[in-house]
Amino acid sequence: MTLIERLNGLNLYLVGMMGAGKSSTGAALADRLGYQFFDTDAVIEAAAGQSVAEIFAQQGEGAFRQLESKVLEELAAYRRLVIATGGGIVIQPHNWSYLHHGIVVWLDVPTAVLQARLVGDLGRPLLQGEDWDSKLTQLVADRQPLYAQADVRVEVAATETVAAIADRVLTLVAERIRSEADSAVLN
Repeated sequence: MTLIERLNGLNLYLVGMMGAGKSSTGAALADRLGYQFFDTDAVIEAAAGQSVAEIFAQQGEGAFRQLESKVLEELAAYRRLVIATGGGIVIQPHNWSYLHHGIVVWLDVPTAVLQARLVGDLGRPLLQGEDWDSKLTQLVADRQPLYAQADVRVEVAATETVAAIADRVLTLVAERIRSEADSAVLN
């Protein structure tokens, strides 16, 4: 039985910090699985007619998080999707009820790699200001225990290609499904 058959339409939800590569990896995974790909931030921007940074600036983080939860709720109603979530989606406990409609994959990238990827990125509202790298380090520390609730953890190296990351995600997802199936047989 192939991985696609074993997934039986289950969605894959990619979680992790901003700059982890969720969007590029998600698009590659969707292509390989024959799934549709959605990036929650892009869906929010299209629905709101504003960038994430503009929503944060004009309405605040709370309003953004409400939009984010609504988009996740709507996407979770469908099957055969790969969904790249915003880095903070895990901080709202009720979002886990939607995430658990599928398999949650944590792209775990070292903080130093995230810093190198995000330096000068003005589109990240939580990282604006002179001490952005300290803010990033604190966000990583705060969110790691939440990301650790994912079904699958993929440690990403600085030099790893999107294709290699996608390969490892699929391998680890297959192993997770196989171990859950084995556990079900034993019980």
